[in-house]
Amino acid sequence: MKKVILFSLIVIVTAAFVNSCKKDKVNSDNLNLLTNHIWKADSLLADGADESGPGGMLEMFKGDTKFNDDGTGYVGDINGTWNFSDDEKSIVITSDSLQFPVTTNIEELTEQSLKLTTSFPKDSTLSVFSAVRMTFIPK
Repeated sequence: MKKVILFSLIVIVTAAFVNSCKKDKVNSDNLNLLTNHIWKADSLLADGADESGPGGMLEMFKGDTKFNDDGTGYVGDINGTWNFSDDEKSIVITSDSLQFPVTTNIEELTEQSLKLTTSFPKDSTLSVFSAVRMTFIPK
């Protein structure tokens, strides 16, 4: 009987020890690179032309950008949520300010540069799209 009680006690203590030693989730390199900066828009191009000025189709994306660890953030004047694709090669941005979620491809993500590409509608009909390239640098 003593052996059973001792064995049970050892199992319980071992299980508690193993459970307390679980490592916290480690952030990926891409997550760290993306969230460790406030990014400043460097260029906002649609079909190769600057569209960041007054009346430009990318004017609302101009300014600072911040991606928070919790999936919230802002891109220029747009507040909302974001998440990586499973392979962390694209970012989906969702906001009440946008008619639909925008999926951007990550062309470059380093300490010094964030380059995103996507297609964005030219007008409210959502039938004609522009090739968009947004580049950001750390602020």
